[in-house]
Amino acid sequence: MDRRSIIKTAGLAGVLAAGVAPAVHAQQAVRWRLASSFPKSLSTIYGSAEKLSSEVKAMSGGKFEISVHPAGELMPAFGVVDALQGDNIEIGQTAAYYFTGKDPIFAFSTAVPFGLTTLQLNAWKDHGNGRKLLDAFFEKYNFRTASAGNTTTQMGGWYRKEIKTPEDLKGLKMRLGGGVFGEAMAKLGVVAQNIPAGDVYTALEKGTLDAAEFVGPYDDEKLGFNKVAPYYYYPGWWEGSADLEFFINLKKYNELSPENKAILNAATRVAAADMTSKYMAYNPVALKKLVADKTQLKMFSKELMDAGYKASMEVFAEHEAKSPDFKEIHQDMRAFQRDQILWNRFSEYPFNQYMTSVKI
Repeated sequence: MDRRSIIKTAGLAGVLAAGVAPAVHAQQAVRWRLASSFPKSLSTIYGSAEKLSSEVKAMSGGKFEISVHPAGELMPAFGVVDALQGDNIEIGQTAAYYFTGKDPIFAFSTAVPFGLTTLQLNAWKDHGNGRKLLDAFFEKYNFRTASAGNTTTQMGGWYRKEIKTPEDLKGLKMRLGGGVFGEAMAKLGVVAQNIPAGDVYTALEKGTLDAAEFVGPYDDEKLGFNKVAPYYYYPGWWEGSADLEFFINLKKYNELSPENKAILNAATRVAAADMTSKYMAYNPVALKKLVADKTQLKMFSKELMDAGYKASMEVFAEHEAKSPDFKEIHQDMRAFQRDQILWNRFSEYPFNQYMTSVKI
């Protein structure tokens, strides 16, 4: 009697009693832990991790669950990469440029000065060489990446005094997200501080910080920065967009069944799209509230942005001279960016320019 006949005649109980394993078996339950670098109060960013968890649970019928832990619960905010390397967690949610102390290449996965916009960064990662090049680099740290959502173009930060020229930046103690941006600002005389978001308000209030950049109106208002630094500058030339990411432990990912890999991959895309859409919806509402609350909204001068561009290009050149991997990724990104800028001249830029000139 063949295998199918046994199963048909005896039923599942009989098959198991006979010691014959059925061809189809139930998925074993999978329980993962996610450590975020962000507090629960950031409903957009931390909310992306919660969205991932709920989607994975729903798609798997509860067989695959991911518990979500804010910064400080399982480890410090910036302990994620070390934990992944040590196989201590299955997944982290963070901003890659927080870890440029390990290697400046980390910055490309989140944002670099005068870099890609949200749509451009998504396209470079998903349909250019971005994800392939970056994940090949991240293998040495025992993780692969998936977007957790993009903040879109960020603001230029909060300042306790007006910033009119590059000279006004000299000696400024400023909280920066990390990456080559901090090195560029150092060339302009800024004293960079890379501290968790939850500690920024107190530092500004006490004067141990003169300025801070975080994300944009929605998050910045929730953190209360307008109460301790009245000047809000734009644009954030160091973050034309910023991709938050899920760092997925390679060993644990490879242990997943094909079905659970597909579930995880699909859920990350849902979570990423959800975060980006929230920022687009919430930022303009929050900006109007901040202005109504006497925030002084100011645009960086062209002189300052030109100085920032010059300093940034110097930093890129210095790293290219030291690291062939850095050079390969940077040059690939810039080639992709040139094509995107060309296309933008005939697509979104003229359309948006016109729409800002008419009354809706």
